[in-house]
Amino acid sequence: MFRSRLAWFYLLFVVLIWGLGVFVGERTLPTLLLAYAPAVLWLLPAPLVLLWTGIRKRGFAVALTGTLLAAWGAGFLHWTPQMDGELRVLDYNVNNGYRSTPERLAGVLEAADADIILLQESNFQPPGYPAALAAALPGYAVRSAAEVMTFTRLPVLSSETADLPGNQREVLLTRLQWRGEPLTVVNAHLGTVQVSAALTGDFAYLNRTRTNRAAQVQVLTEMASKTSGRLLLGGDLNTPPRGLIYRQLQQAFGADAFTQAGRGPGWTFPQLRVRIDHQMARGLMPTRAIVLDAEESDHLPLVVEYRAAKTK
Repeated sequence: MFRSRLAWFYLLFVVLIWGLGVFVGERTLPTLLLAYAPAVLWLLPAPLVLLWTGIRKRGFAVALTGTLLAAWGAGFLHWTPQMDGELRVLDYNVNNGYRSTPERLAGVLEAADADIILLQESNFQPPGYPAALAAALPGYAVRSAAEVMTFTRLPVLSSETADLPGNQREVLLTRLQWRGEPLTVVNAHLGTVQVSAALTGDFAYLNRTRTNRAAQVQVLTEMASKTSGRLLLGGDLNTPPRGLIYRQLQQAFGADAFTQAGRGPGWTFPQLRVRIDHQMARGLMPTRAIVLDAEESDHLPLVVEYRAAKTK
């Protein structure tokens, strides 16, 4: 009986963890921790459960169901058709340039052949870094804000910035011209919800960063509500692909491009096995989304190709 119970316990555990993380998410601190934990953790018990039920020949099908559900939730079973697009957008948290030089970083960006490049943590050191990077990327217009930079080969109509509450960052909104119509691009780096504070018992700090994040998302959703036509949000959103904040951003800007056109888990922050850098678009249809190999930062670049879609 225990052998069957073990399989059922694992299946129910996966369903419960997934459901709480996705649908409850940031509403409570415990479910916030579930939403922001690496989903690969759900798979850790799977080998033991499969081995035990396989040896005992009881409950294996239930254990396999739980394993497949955990693998799906972690993104390992994610596979979508892909095709070439007409617009190529890259977003990349470049970690202040500490791991690279302007020339090396420009080489990575140039090889991606993106029409729009969205950089976060672009408060480079040393101070001459931004100018050297721009010089190494001829053909791109550059717009900057506190801690973010946008490079584009498209005509620039205008740009503006907005403060993000709770930190020293700004959102950079750039209006471009693409295929005869305006395209509004929002480059953002949201603050981190410091879930690690739970390990030290500093729940006040954890709750404060959660509150700041909610206020920052409100800034973005207000931007989206005031913008008509094609709209794209890209950047380091420090948000896993689950939870209320993730859903709120998709409702404001459009579906997650990697969910629509990516394959595999798409970890953009490989140290923790999480995907926290995203692109979401309205009036654009993602046709291919890939995470590039690069050693210039602790993040990895996300590249998405788009085709025009009907605007609402």
